[in-house]
Amino acid sequence: MPITPEARAHAQDLLQFIDASPSPWHAVHTIEQRLQAQGYNPLQETQRWKLEQGKGYYVVRGGASIIAFKVGQKALVESGFRMIGAHTDSPGLRLKTNAAHASDGMVRLGVEIYGGPILATFTDRDLSLAGRVNVRSKNGHETRLVRFTQPMLRLPNLAIHMNREVNEQGLKLNKQTELPLLYGIADAKLAAREQFLNHLAAELKVSAQDILTYELNVYDTQPGAFWGAEQEFIADSQLDNLASCHAALSALLATASPDATAIAAFFDHEEVGSESAAGAGGSFAYDVIERISLCLGLDEEAQHCAAAHSFFISADMAHAYQPNFPNAYEPNHRVMVNAGPVIKTNSNQRYSTSADTAARFMTLCEGASVPCQNYTHRTDLGCGSTIGPIIASRLGVASVDIGSPMWAMHSLRESAGVQDVAYMIAAMRAAYSS
Repeated sequence: MPITPEARAHAQDLLQFIDASPSPWHAVHTIEQRLQAQGYNPLQETQRWKLEQGKGYYVVRGGASIIAFKVGQKALVESGFRMIGAHTDSPGLRLKTNAAHASDGMVRLGVEIYGGPILATFTDRDLSLAGRVNVRSKNGHETRLVRFTQPMLRLPNLAIHMNREVNEQGLKLNKQTELPLLYGIADAKLAAREQFLNHLAAELKVSAQDILTYELNVYDTQPGAFWGAEQEFIADSQLDNLASCHAALSALLATASPDATAIAAFFDHEEVGSESAAGAGGSFAYDVIERISLCLGLDEEAQHCAAAHSFFISADMAHAYQPNFPNAYEPNHRVMVNAGPVIKTNSNQRYSTSADTAARFMTLCEGASVPCQNYTHRTDLGCGSTIGPIIASRLGVASVDIGSPMWAMHSLRESAGVQDVAYMIAAMRAAYSS
């Protein structure tokens, strides 16, 4: 199929967005920069808010969750909210608190598994670290973002001569003993922990003694790329779910004067259940919506009216049909790459979609000349979930779960379609304008 120039431009921007965001803390920083460039104003949860009609605002919680919104032109009690939610975290590996340890002349870094990554995809890749570090300051401590741009870590495969059954049995890694990442040659004069902290301190230009804590994400240094016979596909890390974040942000920034108040919410911790102060299971979304309502003069009764007029889109990636594995898919629900957004349905409420909300999203897509598809998981396979049911139940709003189709979800290197990037942005712009 022909890929439009607009779609290629959106896809290139998506790859740049992902490559600038190797951790959820960097993702929020990237989102914040784009919001500020379009005149959005930062709000602090510790201060009183004053909001103006037509103005854009955002608030950050926990460093890796951010909610941005633009106050609508029409009365909130009559128009409600148009909300899109996604998540900033991706499954992978995180450094343990005391990660560095020496053995057999090598320093290795111990890791914890975050969420449900495909561990085998981390082998033989050019890995490095990104995240946040708390360092001492005059006022106690301050948080710094850090990113090592050069490959620094590796998880070498065991040679086939020592693992003859790997092609028949698959690569299996002991999570405790075989996942530590090779970092460097042990220094006879320094403990492994000192060796690592000195490296971290040098990158931050601080003293190693001033490093208090860190949260560091293992990431693949290979940048995103176009691929395919006609360069119609993209590959990168964290397409799940930074592609949805990028689409929601792009749609919000392209919506100049919405009638209803438009919200784009990006949450941390979805991959581990969302139950945190900054996750979708916490109070962040409710708190922001309540504060917007109070600032705009709504009493409790009017807030309920606004909620009834509202619509929430839970945006997370969808499983595209991969022809090498036909038996992994429900035969009547094979969704294709570059064929439009996917409406995800599960009768057990793993997704928040209902017949009514699916029809509403279909209508939005039709109005934007965007094709859409329907997905249901195989009945004999466990179905994943999203922030959709969590937000819908906490806010009491109509909700639909959607996503762009992709391959190799939770791999360190995922793939998706170029045209789908533009399709999703157009569908979300239609939602904000509805």
